[in-house]
Amino acid sequence: MPARLVVHPPDENGWRRVRYDGVAIGVAHRPADIRVFLAAAGLENADDADLTDPAFVEWRGGGPEEWQPRP
Repeated sequence: MPARLVVHPPDENGWRRVRYDGVAIGVAHRPADIRVFLAAAGLENADDADLTDPAFVEWRGGGPEEWQPRP
């Protein structure tokens, strides 16, 4: 089963596109942004979402620690 949350690789400015249940929910510059987007999308307890759980989130182009701009 695919992850509900997909975080795309950082762009040339370090921003990462975020999709939840197949819908674009924002462009994040840090993990805290993702939690705000999840709350706005209706996820209960978004502040407690495990952003390291591969069953929930698919990190593309680096994990939650990767926010450096791409060359």
